[in-house]
Amino acid sequence: MPRPYVLLSVATSVDGHIDDTSPNRLLLSNAADFQRVDQVRAESDAILIGAGTMRADNPRLLVNSEERRAARIAAGKPEYPLKVTISGSGDLDPDLKFWHFGGAKVAYTTDAGAEKLRERLAGLADVVSLGETIDFGRLLDDLGARGIERLMVEGGGHVHTAFLSLGLVDEIHLAIAPLLVGQADAPSFLHPADYPGGSTHRMKLAEVQQIGDVVLLRYLPKQESDQ
Repeated sequence: MPRPYVLLSVATSVDGHIDDTSPNRLLLSNAADFQRVDQVRAESDAILIGAGTMRADNPRLLVNSEERRAARIAAGKPEYPLKVTISGSGDLDPDLKFWHFGGAKVAYTTDAGAEKLRERLAGLADVVSLGETIDFGRLLDDLGARGIERLMVEGGGHVHTAFLSLGLVDEIHLAIAPLLVGQADAPSFLHPADYPGGSTHRMKLAEVQQIGDVVLLRYLPKQESDQ
C-alpha cells in the first residue's frame, strides 16, 4: 500500500524552541494560527505525536471545531482523525487524556515494549510492534495499509528529527512566533542528525504567510529550491 503523505507541523520561537522550561506549556501560536492548525488536523487522516509530548503536555489532540468535524462526517470520514503515538519503552500512562477523547488510536512500540503497552492500553488503543527498534518506514507502511493517506506529525523534537533525517517528510508547516526563549535546555524543534543532502540542501519554499504576529513558512523538503 502507498505510504501516507507526511506533513510535519510545528510552532517555534525565533530562537528555535518549541517550549520553555516552566511547568506550564508555552503558547507560541496565536488564536488565528490555532484555527489554522485545527483546519490542517481536520484535513488529515491521522495525527501523530511522540511519547515525550504526551507526557509533557497531556493533550487531547482533537479537531476542536464542530463544523470541521461535521464536514469530515459529511465526506464519509470518521469524526476525528486516527490518533497515533510512538513509545519505544511502552511506558505510557493509560490515564493520559490522549486515550480518552476522540476516535480510534494506535500506539507503535518495540518488541520489548509491546507486552507492557498491550496490558496498559487494553481496550484503549491498537498496539503495534515495529520490531527491535522503532522503524519509521514500517510505521508508515502500517498506516498506509490502514488507509491513511495524509499524516500530520506534531512532534516533539525527537520525532520531528527522526522523520526529517530519514527523508520521510513531504511538507513542513513552520510557524515562527515573535518570542525568544533563551534557555539552552528548553526543548528544540530539531536535534543534530544527518539530514538528506546535508547542510547545503536548500528546500523548496512553497509559501510564506503572515498570521497576525506569527509567520508561517511552508517548505517541501524533498524538492530543491528554485534559487
